[in-house]
Amino acid sequence: MLYYDPTSANQVRAAFQKIWGYDDFRPPQGEIIRTLLSQRDAMIIMPTGGGKSICFQLPALLQTGLTLVISPLVALMENQVQELRERKLPAALLHSELPSQERKQTLLALEQQKLRLLYVSPETLLSPPVWEKLCQPQLMINGLILDEAHCLVQWGDTFRPAYRRLGAVRSALLKSKPPGTKIAIAAFTATADPTAQKTIQQVLQLQQPEVFRLNPYRQNLHLKIQIAWTPRGRKQRLLKFIQARPQQDGLVYVRTRRDSENLVVWLKEKGYNIAAYHAGLSPDQRRSIEADWISGKIPFVVCTSAFGMGINKPDVRWVIHFHPTLLLSEYVQEIGRAGRDGKPSDALLLMSEPTGWLDSEDKQRQKFFEDKVRSQQREAQQLIRKLPPKGEINTIARQFPEGTTALSLLHSTGQLEWQDPFNYIIQKQAQTQDSTQFNAVQQMNRYLKTRECRWQFLLRAFGFGVEAENMRCGHCDNCK
Repeated sequence: MLYYDPTSANQVRAAFQKIWGYDDFRPPQGEIIRTLLSQRDAMIIMPTGGGKSICFQLPALLQTGLTLVISPLVALMENQVQELRERKLPAALLHSELPSQERKQTLLALEQQKLRLLYVSPETLLSPPVWEKLCQPQLMINGLILDEAHCLVQWGDTFRPAYRRLGAVRSALLKSKPPGTKIAIAAFTATADPTAQKTIQQVLQLQQPEVFRLNPYRQNLHLKIQIAWTPRGRKQRLLKFIQARPQQDGLVYVRTRRDSENLVVWLKEKGYNIAAYHAGLSPDQRRSIEADWISGKIPFVVCTSAFGMGINKPDVRWVIHFHPTLLLSEYVQEIGRAGRDGKPSDALLLMSEPTGWLDSEDKQRQKFFEDKVRSQQREAQQLIRKLPPKGEINTIARQFPEGTTALSLLHSTGQLEWQDPFNYIIQKQAQTQDSTQFNAVQQMNRYLKTRECRWQFLLRAFGFGVEAENMRCGHCDNCK
C-alpha cells in the first residue's frame, strides 16, 4: 500500500509540503517526480543547488519497497541520510567505515523491509553481504538512483572501476524477483557534457529515458582566471583575494590532501582560523568541519573535491581554485557551490603561466594524470591476452593486482561486456575506442586560454549551443 496515490498531483504536492515545508515544486521538479513515480528511466542534469535530491527522495518515500541511491562519497551519503532521519524518514546508509553494530542493524532493517531509501557506494552495493540481501526474492526494489552520475565518467574507468559494472545490476536483480517486477533507473548530475551523457546512458543501459536538462548558467556567478607566475605569487594572489572579503564565507579548492594541509599551515600563520578537508579524515572530523563552516565558526575551508557535494550552504560568496581542475565538469561542479542564494558571488581560478617556466606544478600535474591513464591502458591491453574469454571478477582480482581496473578499461573501450555485475565476457571482434579522458583534459586547457565569454564557452561545452549563441554574460573577466 502506498502512503499516497502517486497518480494524484495534489497528494504528491501535499506530501512535499508536509515533509519539506515548501509551497510548490521548482520546474522541472514536478515532472521529474512524476516520471520516477511512473517507474520510467530518466537522466537529469540540473545545476548544483537546483533541488535534485528531493526529486528522487520524494518518489521513494511515496512508494512501498526500496529505492537504492548509489552515491560516490561517504560525506555526501551521511549528509543526506542525516537530513532524512531528522525528519523521521526511513532512510539508512551502508559504507565500509560504519561500525559493525550499525551495519548489522541496517542489514536487518533492509531484510525486514523497513527502509524506503538505502544509500550505498558502487563498491558496497556489489559487496557479497549487501548483494545477497538485495537479491532476496521477497525484497521489493522500485528503483536505482545514480547520484552525482558524472563520477561514473570521471572515475569509472580507473579510480572506481565498480562504476562500470552498474549497467548489469538491474537485469541481475530482476532475475531474482517475481515476474512482472519493474526497476527504474535514474541518473542525476549537475555536469555532463554530450559525451558524458552518452557514456552514462550506455553504461547504465537506460531504456528510452526521459531527459531533463537545465543549463548551468548562473547570472550571479562572476568567473575569473588569473595567472600566478610563481608558487609564492600564487599564495599572495590567494591572500589578497581573501583579505578583500573579510566578512564573506568561501571555499578554497586544491588538488591533493598534502596541498590542503600545507596551505592551511601557511594561512594559519597569517591569522586565519580555518581547516583542511579531504578524504583522509574520519567521519567525525569531516562532520565537525562541515558544521563549523555552515555555522560560520570558520570562514572558509581548504578542501579537495571531496568537500561540497550535498552540503547546503546558500550564502557562499566565493570559490577559489588554487590549482586548475583537470576536467571542466569538476570545475563547474565546484564553482556551483557559490551563490546558491542568487546574490553576486565570485569564482577565481589561479593557473601557472602556460609555459610553466617559473612554476611547472600545473603542467606536471596534468602530465602525471595523462601518463598514468596511458600506462593503465597499456597494461589493460597486455592483460587481455592473459585473461580467460569468460571469467569472474574476484578470481581475476586475486590473480592480477590491477585486474579490476583493466576490466573496467576494457569495458570502456568496447572490448568487454558484463553478463552480470560479477561475470564478464571478452568481445573478440570489438573495435577499440579511445578513452574520453584525454579529450576532457584538452577541453579544460581550452577553457583556461579562451578569450570568449567564459559562460558562452561553458554553455557550448555542455551541449547548450543554442543558448550560447550571441551570449555575453558581461561579468566574467573576458567580458569585462
